[in-house]
Amino acid sequence: MASAEGLLAMVTDRVDPALLDAAPHLRVIANFAVGTDNIDLDAARARGIPVGVTPDVLTDATADLAFALLLAAARRLIEGHEAVRDGRWRTWEPAGWLGADVHGATLVIVGAGRIGEAVARRAGGFDMEIVRVGRDDDLHAALARADFVSLHPPLTPATRHLIDAAALAAMRPHAILVNTGRGGLVDQEALARALGEGRIGGAALDVTDPEPLPAADPLLQAPNLLVVPHIGSATHTARRRMAELSVANLLAGLAGEPLPHPVG
Repeated sequence: MASAEGLLAMVTDRVDPALLDAAPHLRVIANFAVGTDNIDLDAARARGIPVGVTPDVLTDATADLAFALLLAAARRLIEGHEAVRDGRWRTWEPAGWLGADVHGATLVIVGAGRIGEAVARRAGGFDMEIVRVGRDDDLHAALARADFVSLHPPLTPATRHLIDAAALAAMRPHAILVNTGRGGLVDQEALARALGEGRIGGAALDVTDPEPLPAADPLLQAPNLLVVPHIGSATHTARRRMAELSVANLLAGLAGEPLPHPVG
């Protein structure tokens, strides 16, 4: 590490001052992600180390996954599948595995950047009412209107635990929370309590804090919860383009050239 000049970092790699001090010859950091919450940007900037990211190429893949999670949670697909696999499906039941309507429902999109807007376009096909929540908007007022909530802001000190106990209390009892942003956006202890007490209808998470969750984590015991292993960008096309952009950033930095995809 001490002789490294370039670093290709995964989203799970913490690039902090200690790591940077251990690599005094580092000239570029290429993050294999669109976000940079795993990198201390101030520390990199202070050392004159440019940081590159992979913008745009995972937008549609992540939006597809967000909407897939929304649909799966709404229509209880995992529960239904498990009932079939376990032999608990005996016959068609008028009140069996009832889920939530998606068509015409209200979707609150928190952080309507590229991915949030892509989710909104998909929701348009279901004639959903879209409520966008930006930095200066009243989050709790929007949550009180939601049938579904989809999280897309970057993880910063200001957005950590954006969805806390108070935010969950503002949601309606049938509302479903979807998170394909970063695990730290949600206070998971508060979420586990809200699910366990039936104060929200469900949650579908592609991201958690930490990743992976320990098997004994209380959140995994909560009802009406779907968790998948951070697969928002996990399509062949998206991951190939992420690799190409990361390598382009890395090679440019090593050559002393401006990064083609620097952090914004």
